[in-house]
Order: sequence, then structure tokens, then C-alpha cells
Amino acid sequence: MATIIDNSRNAKIAETGQPRVVIVGGGFAGLELVKALRGTELQVILIDKQNFHTFQPLLYQVGTAAVEADSIIYPFRKIFDEQQNFYFRLAEVQSVDTVNQMVETSIGLLRYDYLVIATGATTNFYGDEVIQKNAISIKNIQDALALRNTILSNFEKALQIDDDEQLNSLMDYVIVGGGPTGVELAGALSELRKHVFPRDYKELDFIKMDIHLIQSGDLLLKGMSAEASQKAREYLESFGVKILFNRKVKAYDGYTVTLDNGDTLITRTLIWAAGVTGAPIAGLRKESLLRGNRLQTDEYNRITGYQNIFAIGDIAAIVTPDHPEGHPMLAQPAMQQGKLLGENLKRLIKNQPLHPFHYHDKGAMATIGRNQAVADLKIFKKEIKTQGFVAWFIWAFIHLISIIGFRNRLFVLVNWIGSYFTYDKGIRLILGKPKENIPVEAVTEKAVG
Repeated sequence: MATIIDNSRNAKIAETGQPRVVIVGGGFAGLELVKALRGTELQVILIDKQNFHTFQPLLYQVGTAAVEADSIIYPFRKIFDEQQNFYFRLAEVQSVDTVNQMVETSIGLLRYDYLVIATGATTNFYGDEVIQKNAISIKNIQDALALRNTILSNFEKALQIDDDEQLNSLMDYVIVGGGPTGVELAGALSELRKHVFPRDYKELDFIKMDIHLIQSGDLLLKGMSAEASQKAREYLESFGVKILFNRKVKAYDGYTVTLDNGDTLITRTLIWAAGVTGAPIAGLRKESLLRGNRLQTDEYNRITGYQNIFAIGDIAAIVTPDHPEGHPMLAQPAMQQGKLLGENLKRLIKNQPLHPFHYHDKGAMATIGRNQAVADLKIFKKEIKTQGFVAWFIWAFIHLISIIGFRNRLFVLVNWIGSYFTYDKGIRLILGKPKENIPVEAVTEKAVG
């Protein structure tokens, strides 16, 4: 059943007489699609609630003060300033009317000939609103800045605390999820603990700073090789990270973490990296939604039940025998789908047959610390597994060349070089508000009472 939409207002984007493609979301998938449609006889409209693209793989480095926020974001209008058929609007999509082919946004209605959902994924708290309220996720630049502000503010507050439990609650960190984000965050925090924080906060004893990594299964970096998983574990344990396998967080009230076996941990900062869920749009058929809120598509990324509505990237699930729940929610499948859909839309307007999507897995990587990373690469159908300095160098090189904009690449490179030789993280600035859970005073009064 179609959503009823108020047609009394329209977004001010003039018709050009060309078929109109409306793309919702400017992540890796949406970006590649816009690029692929350059110079075509299509009017390309990108809608996003931010006016910039975020290089998400380095969000954790913003959160741990390794790089500045503006080094991993880039304005859409700057990226496509020479693409004549490109239009951008800063807006939030609220629903879609699939019968009248209209998208309702916060700035009005947009007609489409072809609609592409590239909304990506959001943090999955598995329905626990209390954890969602108190934990810090790391899916966008605002999350990363909130994490940085929280980490630094915690130590500023710790300087004024005498009570041991209160002190530990500010200095200890709990990370939930043993995937790449969780592993990389744990490694970055452990390097800060060893090389940076003792110089900044000389009055504090950082032997008391505990970093817990909670993983629901018995392996880190699920999806990577056994060698990568084991090596990541060895690196983290050598850094003093306490890994709790086969454990789940049952509750978190902003102060006490309760695990499924009844154990508790005390922390004011719980970082949630335990999973993601799709971010669908209201108005689409509920039958098209699969587990994890992903939209089921055919091999051409066309959403089941529609002829002119597509989904690409994390939100899309092309179900195949090799990928029964869709392809991995990673940058590479998203970019490949965006590029292919661009080619297929060109074929579509010329009444040419479409090409099916085939995922070319190039491997996966994760960095744990200086000179310590793991990489499972697939080059010319050969699998290459490497760890240590070589993996770390490959990780750094690939991420550096993938960042958009020469200025951003240069700034990140300068920060990395400085950090490599000095063991320093130079962007320890509190800009904005930290994540506030239970005030220190309230917990202290509660303990005294």
C-alpha cells in the first residue's frame, strides 16, 4: 500500500527534460553511482542529510585524536563541481510514494523516474533503548567527535577525583564488538594509554586504565582468516587489552556494564561496535525487507517488487547461494554495486540488456597499532595473507589513496608521519560536548548515601 503524501509543496529542482535519477545517500555506493552517471542523458539528484561524504574507515582515528575531522570528510558539491548533470540537496528523506513516483523530503517533494536507495546502515542496538541512550556508537563524524570529547573530558574529570571506583569509571573503557572497528579502537586506545596520556596527565596512574573488548563469539575479526584473527588477538593482548570471548552485554546504565553471565564492569564510556542494521525508507513494501532491515534485490540491484527502484550498498541484499544474507556490509561491495548500477542505468535508457552483479572480493584488512596489522588480500585470484609491518604499510597506503581530496590526503599523511616518529597524537582538543551519562557528583553522592 502506497504512503499518502502531501503534494502541496515541492522541492525546487527544475526539470531538465531528461530522465531523473534520485539517489538517497552519499556513502561509498551513492558516490560511485554519481560518478558513473557523469556525462549521461540523465538528471542526477543526490539527497543526503549531510553536505559531505565521510570516509568511514578512519572514523575511529578521529575518535582517538589521530586525525582531524575535516581530514576525512569532503563536500559533495566540491566532489562533483564539474559534473553538469548533478544536483545536490541537503535534506532528510521521510517516505516514498511508489505509485506516483514521488519522494517526500524535509524540503519538499521530488519526482523520480528512477529511485536509488543508498542509505547504508546504522548502529544495531538490538532493540535495547537504554544501551542506545548511554553507549557511544561510531557511525558518523558526530559520533567520532563525541567519542574524542568524552575520552579527553574523562581524564580532565579524573584529575579531580579521589575515590578509586569513581576514578576507574572515568579511566576504564569497554568496547563491544570484535570486528574491525572494535579491534582498531582497542588498539588505538592502548597506544594512547602507553604513549600519550601519561605525558598529558602526569598525576594519573595509567596502570589503572583498563580496556575491555567484549566479543559474543570465540574469534576476533569474523570473516577474515584464522591467521588474521589469531594475530589480532596476540597483538591486542600484548598491548594489555582484556578480551572477553563468548560474552554479551545484557545491560548498561551509563555506569555499570552487566554481562550475560552476571559479571559487571564499571565504566562511563561504553563504545558500541557490535553490529549494524539497514536504514530503509518508509513507503516501500514490507515484503522487500529481509533480516537486518536490508532490502532484497535481484542481481541487477532492483528491489523485489519494483521495476524502477534500486538499492545499493549496505542497505541492499543480493541473495545468492554464496551470500544467503546478502554481500558483506563493506565499502568494496558498495562501490562495485554503485559503479555497475551506473552502467546499467545507461543501458536501461537505451533499452539494452542489463549486466548482473558479481562481487570481486579484494580481501579485508585491520590495523591494531604501529607496525601491527593484519591483511587477507586477493590479488589475481591468489590469496595473500600477511601480518605485521607489511600489512600495516598496505593498510596505510590503501586508506590514504582512498581518501577524497589532495588536501585531505596530505593532512592525514602529515598526521600519520608525525605520530609514527613521535608516538604523539596531536589533536587532543575538546570541541563540543562529551557524552554525558550519570554525573560524577550524582554517583559520588549515591555512594556516600
